[in-house]
Amino acid sequence: MRLTLLLLLVPNTLWAACPDWSELRATSELSSLSRQLSEWDDSYHRLGRSPVADELYDQAQNNLQHWRKCFPNSAFVEHNPLSTSAGKQPHPFPHTGLRKLPDEEAVQRWIANRNDLWIQPKVDGIAVTLVYRAGQLQQMISRGNGLSGQDWTAHARTIPTIPNQLNTQRDLTIQGELYWQRPNHIQHAHGGQGARSKIAGILNRKQIRQSDAAQIGLFIWEWPDGPESLPQRSQQLSELGFPDSKRLTVQVQSMEDIQYWREQWFNSPLPFASDGIVIRQSQRPAPARWKAEPASWAVAWKYPSTQALAVVQEVEFRIGRRGRITPRVRVEPVKLDDRRVEFVSIGSLKRWQAHDIRPGDQIIIQLSGLTIPTFKGMLWHTQQRAELEVPNARSFHSLSCWHPTPRTCITQFNARLDWLSSKNGLALPGVSSHTWEILLHAGLLDHLLSWMELSTEQLSKVAGITPEAANRLHGTFQQARSRSFHQWLTALGAPVHLPLNENWDTMAKRSVTDWQKETGASSKQARERHAFFNHEQTNYLREHLRANQIAGF
Repeated sequence: MRLTLLLLLVPNTLWAACPDWSELRATSELSSLSRQLSEWDDSYHRLGRSPVADELYDQAQNNLQHWRKCFPNSAFVEHNPLSTSAGKQPHPFPHTGLRKLPDEEAVQRWIANRNDLWIQPKVDGIAVTLVYRAGQLQQMISRGNGLSGQDWTAHARTIPTIPNQLNTQRDLTIQGELYWQRPNHIQHAHGGQGARSKIAGILNRKQIRQSDAAQIGLFIWEWPDGPESLPQRSQQLSELGFPDSKRLTVQVQSMEDIQYWREQWFNSPLPFASDGIVIRQSQRPAPARWKAEPASWAVAWKYPSTQALAVVQEVEFRIGRRGRITPRVRVEPVKLDDRRVEFVSIGSLKRWQAHDIRPGDQIIIQLSGLTIPTFKGMLWHTQQRAELEVPNARSFHSLSCWHPTPRTCITQFNARLDWLSSKNGLALPGVSSHTWEILLHAGLLDHLLSWMELSTEQLSKVAGITPEAANRLHGTFQQARSRSFHQWLTALGAPVHLPLNENWDTMAKRSVTDWQKETGASSKQARERHAFFNHEQTNYLREHLRANQIAGF
């Protein structure tokens, strides 16, 4: 249930500084995000569609509120999340909603001075009020804005899990969650699977198909005019035909109990999608005092996010040794499934261009394989588009950037050095990216093999390299001279994948046709090999290696 107006806004970001905006720009950005949220609200409340996941919506709302605090004088149009949600039918008792606690520490603080606590799974569905008179169903009202909603009574009479007649003659009002039934649903393994959006769409139709109605379940979580204690309410609800409330309401004595049930319900089968837990006090204020705002006697603690909204701080374009351009963004740190995420790869230049990601944008990220943060999509574009220096894809390829100049070549040149010293290349022990950065910063690397000529004395004069380290590094560089011809070819990035008992000269003499006939190379491979052995820059390196008496060159 989306309780947008009722949220305690706790950002998912671990750190969020105020943007460096003028008041004019702040007004533009806040107004734009506010309009976007309003469009999503209208789609959700009026049309029954959820164009964005609730956890992402909540985070976008958090960002808007954070920016509002940063720019209190900004003259933007205030976002009212429930402006199109209210129906004409008043609720007998307000829907109070839930405050969402961000972490274990916040939960510990909330329970510290409370007792007689109970826990339930937080059902991922659509909230409604059911009104019974003399035990007979009179009304079902959508949550709306918490004070009034739409009359869904006709729908209620078609849903088998909603009794039309209770085994009592009393009047009662109950509040609960209509959910899409998913037997043996394990939240950790299956996620939400759009269950809430599905049922929202069904309930916003004029008529519900019998097959759809049969898939709708009901979980009652509140009985305003019922018994005072929660155990009594749960027991009587079960006797009235609502068994889930009793079965899935458990008393807890400590934080350890809460953690146990949170893990249990996250990893075990339930009949519905669940996005967290709800902790309740048994006693609550008299219903006459309730308001359409977060309750003081109940809170939610949601499960770790499977996806997160991240604000882009910087976009960089990393160029690999073969010229592939991979955009990467630095984002305001976010917590995703208990992992801190600061950098996200966009995958390819083409994908970056399709989304036009720039600083200030809000993107969706998720974990791939439970460990690698990946870009899932764009949520919102900032209004002021930052200028970026985007590399030209045609300027970078497998034969570009053998020197650290021009400046645009630094990234690919560094990638070539990393590959050269790695276990896949010359396997130079103790030589890392940091080593190359130090030497490059010192101006000692004019081309890919400049390091071969460096003396111990030269190395010891470099800031950050001690005399002992200089001796070790010089010894390591000398080891490269004994590497095989094939290792050298691999380290240089030659597109030859099989050991060849030949030398550079014989391979340079082959035509494209010769490469195909003599080695069985494909047409593309043949062209790549011919180009490599006949390129001006690779032959410059070949001459350098020949001068150093490296075998095969």
